[in-house]
Amino acid sequence: MKVVLQRVTNASVTINKEIYSEINNGLLILLGIVEEDTQEDIKWLSGKISKLRIFEDDNQVMNKSVQDVNGEILLISQFTLQASTKKGNRPSYIKAAKPAIAIPLYEKFITQIENDIGKKIKTGVFGADMKVSLINDGPVTIIIDTKNKE
Repeated sequence: MKVVLQRVTNASVTINKEIYSEINNGLLILLGIVEEDTQEDIKWLSGKISKLRIFEDDNQVMNKSVQDVNGEILLISQFTLQASTKKGNRPSYIKAAKPAIAIPLYEKFITQIENDIGKKIKTGVFGADMKVSLINDGPVTIIIDTKNKE
């Protein structure tokens, strides 16, 4: 699993010209899944995200987690994060998990992160044509890949 996390003051996802989900202070998470991903990857990644200290404390030091600031999360599935650009100019998405594998993992990730932060999160719709808007706070953008844990 690979994620791009962005600390945001506001983020939303629009589907068919209607806002589907919207958050304020929190994290926009773009999630890419490969077929090799497991429940262990979900637990590790969710734990890392829920405890990642990228929100500022009273001294303007990034020392607080999304949990600490009671932040919201907007999770968007994004298979293009698994693109390979090694050959040619057209990205290959062969590593991205097919929906039969990706959807159950995506749903398990939602449940895991909700359990880890202790509240519901907002999402997009898996496989939909989504328009994502955000105001990146900082800007703070972090990439985490479960294949690079060590």
